[in-house]
Amino acid sequence: MISHAYDLCEEGNFLEALKIYDLALKQEPENIHVLIDKGVTLQNLGRIKQAIKYYDKALCIEPKNIKALVNKGASLHTDEKYHDAIKCYDLALKADKKCAMALAYKGLSLGEIGNLADALKYFKKALSIDNDYDLAKISKDTVKELLKSIQQQKSKIQ
Repeated sequence: MISHAYDLCEEGNFLEALKIYDLALKQEPENIHVLIDKGVTLQNLGRIKQAIKYYDKALCIEPKNIKALVNKGASLHTDEKYHDAIKCYDLALKADKKCAMALAYKGLSLGEIGNLADALKYFKKALSIDNDYDLAKISKDTVKELLKSIQQQKSKIQ
């Protein structure tokens, strides 16, 4: 049943997938994988606050669940709550220091609050773990260009 819901999500049939997740949660209300997958599906539909509720339910059951923490952080980031997102990524990194996704996503949130130097460090850390991580590569290059541009602007002013 759950694999069918996953397939529906892959096909973009999120509303149908939600129905299956609801049925699964009626049978197993504390199934952490279903709670997280339903959160991801809601997030894909743009229902950010609802998604966060499902990540929170999963985290009540398993407070150090990295997938729930990273996805909750991503939802908070989407909701422009960057500091709260960073807290989620920090908790994920406390559980697994080598979670490339948490490192890269933390870099994104740091960049959004204007902390480009630290953002660059986190993108580099993510790439040291997963050298093929496109999000980290692209973000690292973007931050480098931004820092270079800022440096050039400062030198023109002086």
